[in-house]
Amino acid sequence: MEMQSDFDRMLFFEHARKTAEDAYAQDPLDADNLLKWGGSLLELAQFQSVPESKKMMLDGITKLEESLQINPKKHEAIWYLGNAHTSYAFLTPDQDLANESFEKAAVYFQQAADEDPDNELYRKSLEVSSKAPEIHSQIHKNGDLDQLAMGAAPASAASTSSSAKSSKKKKSSDLKYDICGWVILAVGVVAWIGFAKSQMPPPPPPTR
Repeated sequence: MEMQSDFDRMLFFEHARKTAEDAYAQDPLDADNLLKWGGSLLELAQFQSVPESKKMMLDGITKLEESLQINPKKHEAIWYLGNAHTSYAFLTPDQDLANESFEKAAVYFQQAADEDPDNELYRKSLEVSSKAPEIHSQIHKNGDLDQLAMGAAPASAASTSSSAKSSKKKKSSDLKYDICGWVILAVGVVAWIGFAKSQMPPPPPPTR
């Protein structure tokens, strides 16, 4: 059931990404569309290997920055940039480089909170961001990302692995999902899904 839910989630955001990409070709100055595109890329990054996740995050950051160039006060895009830099930092082993991303994230979370002071999600994100470097240090000290750094295993290999390896792979996969979406999952996944569904056309019904 959980795997099906993750698959449905991936399909939803892939559809959103493709829709935004098509819309961009028609109107490259639509800040809302660029926000949807960037947000979808950040969500899809959770389902990739670590190297692919980082590439997709950087692509998402580019789209969000482009949205802000059009509308500098778009606090949703500012907040998502905070999430993107936080997630990227967690997947960066070097503490100094990770801290640079954490510092950028904190600035974006502060800007988002300044733009929309009554938004509890933004305030909570800013509060939690102060703990991120310590969490990063603990994760990498324990070597919890070692297996993730090798990338995703092929489906055929997974199907023939032992139950012990499958359990370890699932633990690593769950960890990466938590890291990539740590702020969203911790303080606002419902808020984001509600926003996304209200802003994006629904995916086509499954074929029978």
